[in-house]
Amino acid sequence: MTREEAWNLLTEYNKEDFHLEHAQIVEQTMRYFANQLGYGDEADFWAIVGLLHDLDFERYPDEHCIKEQEIMRERGIDERIIHAAASHGYGITVDIKPEHEMEKVLYAVDELTGLIGAVAIMRPSKSVQDLELKSVKKKYKSKNFAAGCSREVIERGAEMLGWELDELINRTIEALRTFRE
Repeated sequence: MTREEAWNLLTEYNKEDFHLEHAQIVEQTMRYFANQLGYGDEADFWAIVGLLHDLDFERYPDEHCIKEQEIMRERGIDERIIHAAASHGYGITVDIKPEHEMEKVLYAVDELTGLIGAVAIMRPSKSVQDLELKSVKKKYKSKNFAAGCSREVIERGAEMLGWELDELINRTIEALRTFRE
């Protein structure tokens, strides 16, 4: 599947700027981690999974990670993409456990990119370029801040990867710095 094909599918089911921007942020974050973790030859694949991970969320929020499997299978999309995208709903909407390191990264960074983005826009610079771990941790502890970003999922994702929470946050900030303003 090409990036263009993935984008066309995504925009068929998603129209809201928020969802499209989130998809692109996760796409680019996944590409970054593919390259950082030694999967550079699979960076396009990781990115496409990131782009499509919330394919069904806007139109079918009550069937999130369930409906997207059906949609993708109807289109003949590679089962690896389907499994990977759906696995980010593990323990929430599906019982598809993240197995590959790529799936664990997606599980961990999906919620975290949203939280970091929310912290960044509260700053005078409105940027991740000068964002520090301590600023994210301070807001992270406030359950009312970016309440839709599950701390439990973020922590479970860090654990799946075998990383400390601070390492996951720092690495994700670094990823966002490479492309987000």
